[in-house]
Amino acid sequence: MVQDELVEIYRRMLEHFGPQHWWPGETPFEVMVGAILTQNTNWQNVEKAIANLRGRELLSLPAMAALSTEELAEYIRPAGYYNIKAKRLQNLFAMIAGHWENDLDYLLQQPAPVLREQLLSVKGIGPETADSMVLYAAGHPMFVVDTYTHRILLRHEIISEDADYFQIQELFMDNLEEDTALFNEYHALLVQVGKRFCKKSKPQCEECPLAGVGGVRKYLPCSRGGEMLRAVSI
Repeated sequence: MVQDELVEIYRRMLEHFGPQHWWPGETPFEVMVGAILTQNTNWQNVEKAIANLRGRELLSLPAMAALSTEELAEYIRPAGYYNIKAKRLQNLFAMIAGHWENDLDYLLQQPAPVLREQLLSVKGIGPETADSMVLYAAGHPMFVVDTYTHRILLRHEIISEDADYFQIQELFMDNLEEDTALFNEYHALLVQVGKRFCKKSKPQCEECPLAGVGGVRKYLPCSRGGEMLRAVSI
């Protein structure tokens, strides 16, 4: 059963890695900023951008919203795509100002569906970014699906290749207890497996703590530099 496999995956990851205490961020606002900055980059670069903002006492909604696009872009330059991300951050600030009178706490207190809808209305915020904010900033039980999640479940034949974001999310939310701490920990552990073992190319399947779960497929790099799927038992 899918439920049994999901529970077994979680048990093995937790046993191997231990609790992750994720997401990095001292305040809900910092988490929301980080969720946008981490798009298409690694967390080390995000930390540098966050440090720039914190070092200049700008890591607050009023302070960042008062910056011009150019000023904000310079502060977040280490995160990459800084001009695009500066605009996305300002789009978020404009939504909070226009719909919630700059009351971030009130916005985060809204029911998860309302909060999610508001976040998805912001240009530049997609499902993964929105759900990261819903889970990690607001504390609502919303499962976050990322590239690692898709890759791991596909390689263990728990999902099909064409499974989309919402189908994968429903898989977790329909088969696990809707618990914020559980979803937080599960997502963080999947990231660890994806980074250390279930890599895009040259996955370390034999050493992976999830070896043997489900019907396992092996991915090999193809001549074009992408990924080729071979139905090979490990």
